[in-house]
Amino acid sequence: MSDAPKRNISATGTIEFSNLKVTEPSEYAAGIPGIKAALEHVSKEAGLFRSLKTLSRMNQKEGFDCPGCAWPDPEKPSKLGEYCENGAKAIAEEATLERADRSFFEKHSVEEISTWTDYHIGKSGRITEPFILRPGAIHYEPISWAESFKIIGESLHALDSPDEAIFYTSGRSSNEAAFLYGLFVRAFGTNNMPDCSNMCHESSGVALSETLGIGKGSVVLEDFPEAEVVIVIGQNPGTNHPRMLTALQKCKENGGKLITINPLSESGLNRFKNPQQLSGILGSGTALTDIFLQVKINQDVSLLKLIMKRLAKRHNGGEKVFDLEFISKKTSGYQELLDDLEHHNEDELLQLCGVDSKQIDLAVELLAKKSKIIICWAMGLTQHKNGVENIKECVNLLLLKGSIGKKGAGTCPVRGHSNVQGDRSVGIMHHVSESLNKSIQNVFGFQPPNKEGLDTVNAIQAMHKGKAKVFIALGGNFVSAASDTIYTSDALQSCDLTVSVSTKLNRTHLTAGKTALILPTLGRTEKDKKRFVTVENSMGKVHQSEGRLKPVSEHLKSEPEIIGNIAQAYFGDDAQIDWNSLGTDYDLIREKISLVLNGYQEYSNRSKGSGFYLPNNTRVGDFSKLPGGKAQFSVCELPQHHLEKDEFVLMTVRSHDQFNTTIYGMNDRYRGIYGERRVVFMNPSDMKKRQLQPQQVIDLVSCYDGKERRAEKFKLIPYDIPSGNLCAYFPETNVLVPIDLYADKSNTPVSKSVIVKIQAS
Repeated sequence: MSDAPKRNISATGTIEFSNLKVTEPSEYAAGIPGIKAALEHVSKEAGLFRSLKTLSRMNQKEGFDCPGCAWPDPEKPSKLGEYCENGAKAIAEEATLERADRSFFEKHSVEEISTWTDYHIGKSGRITEPFILRPGAIHYEPISWAESFKIIGESLHALDSPDEAIFYTSGRSSNEAAFLYGLFVRAFGTNNMPDCSNMCHESSGVALSETLGIGKGSVVLEDFPEAEVVIVIGQNPGTNHPRMLTALQKCKENGGKLITINPLSESGLNRFKNPQQLSGILGSGTALTDIFLQVKINQDVSLLKLIMKRLAKRHNGGEKVFDLEFISKKTSGYQELLDDLEHHNEDELLQLCGVDSKQIDLAVELLAKKSKIIICWAMGLTQHKNGVENIKECVNLLLLKGSIGKKGAGTCPVRGHSNVQGDRSVGIMHHVSESLNKSIQNVFGFQPPNKEGLDTVNAIQAMHKGKAKVFIALGGNFVSAASDTIYTSDALQSCDLTVSVSTKLNRTHLTAGKTALILPTLGRTEKDKKRFVTVENSMGKVHQSEGRLKPVSEHLKSEPEIIGNIAQAYFGDDAQIDWNSLGTDYDLIREKISLVLNGYQEYSNRSKGSGFYLPNNTRVGDFSKLPGGKAQFSVCELPQHHLEKDEFVLMTVRSHDQFNTTIYGMNDRYRGIYGERRVVFMNPSDMKKRQLQPQQVIDLVSCYDGKERRAEKFKLIPYDIPSGNLCAYFPETNVLVPIDLYADKSNTPVSKSVIVKIQAS
């Protein structure tokens, strides 16, 4: 272990306010402002003609998959371009003309760059060749690919145990890269494979697996026009998954109704001006939300219990509200659920959720008469202490209505990154799967490890304690995505070696190990020697993706090539597997996937064109894997937030100029915020009660187990948010989330319900 001096690195960057401008929130999403914003971004970053030519191939059957969200493509993509404003921004980021090359790193040290904002760091440009940060050095310098792989191989061999290495995966990786990565990690001898699911939708996977038998949603895109009711809960599709608005529009045009449940009223769910329709450009667009239930942060269980309790009252009064035939044949635990609902007091539930009783009655009236119901959610439900139970309560409502396994109904967890679901499907997970291990042994001839690996939270803790010494990341911006930013930064800097397979510079490259490598890879938009990769969308369809742009540098390698070379460097002449062949022949990888995993028969051919759906038991109403062969009702506890009179519940959110940790710009057009990200949205009456002024500068402070965490210098913004609640952007507020505060069962950080105080800055 090196005794080189520690670098002077900032984990959060220097805080400098920009010129904040505040306007009224937008009344609608997309439309002409969306077109204008998209064109401005692509023109500035990558050139207008080059970008438009690239965008015309995005999400097309013979094109490439958007590197942004995982929302599925329609069977007949629009000839005008099947992309949204934020998809255009994602392409602009990847196709940028800026370069983080050797002259950039000669000029700027990691100590200097670490003081920049995440936005400034991200605008540095594409990484052009491999770089190394040597022990004690503060400048990255070029290194050959061969030397990079040699260092990684030697570092892995130097470990006392394979469990001293961490192998992280981001949701941008292809199925081919993820499968090969997981295969190498298991052959190396560990299941330490944390991934971005651990930080976002792990709660969904746990809840759905336990109640319905599969950790995925049950609906397909074609279900939305058939739905009678769509409930969008804990989600802001206008910013996070804008193409979803088209599906909601089709539902509304066919007579469906939309119930929105969220602490904030989001522009994208109020009205949608479809930029691909004349009415969306010149007209008023489509009103989306019919009933808005403005719930307090993390009181979704209270609200859902109250809705079901009122539905049960109507059912017991003689109305046919619940699908008793479905419940009898397909479910278990119905009576226990009813007993639990009877136990709760309506007034208590009403006070906890904070929603107007008459609005709840409107939702109950609608739900009582409908059976084709879809419930959509995102991190607004998953990133809480009771995140798993939040999802289970949604499943309860669907099971009562018989809204599972039928057209126009079901579960819809809306995934974030473009292939986060695909990564898990092809084997990226820290859990042990006996069936997967057996298949790998049969196909590749080695016994994968049977010891449970480390998820994201436990991996960070292991690095912080010195129990894990090598960290390899296949994509992503780990330090900015994870909770407890300072702690996570210190954990990474404690490693002997950190390796990042990346397209662009991010903060994780700065909070580096004693030795650090950046290995530059092709972006989703770039040509890969006439090879194509595959991804899985949010609804379980696998399809091909083939880049069109000339690579930004001749020194880039694809992710499978990089993984194959790392594996070959480690195993050398002792390799049982031809890693180099797998790294270069994607058809061969797909052939091996089809032998190891169910549902991937004739993989390469079936992935072309529209692609194919993976098997999904819930979609066909098959619950045979569960106890008694039935879907499971759940009895969920009410969330517990014990607040002192000066404490608030804070949730972290994205701005509209952001996707995950990538900051596209400094505006949040839909919420009326321009030129600044360090803002806190607060109820006006709460501000008045505490004699706080608009744009007053304050600090946010959390205190768990006697340890104070502080996010400094934020400007207060009066906003329509429930009393006692606050809202601010991540990753700026991740510093407030303790590393050891996470959801039960899923270990997902509680980024959406952090107890904080406001203090004068």
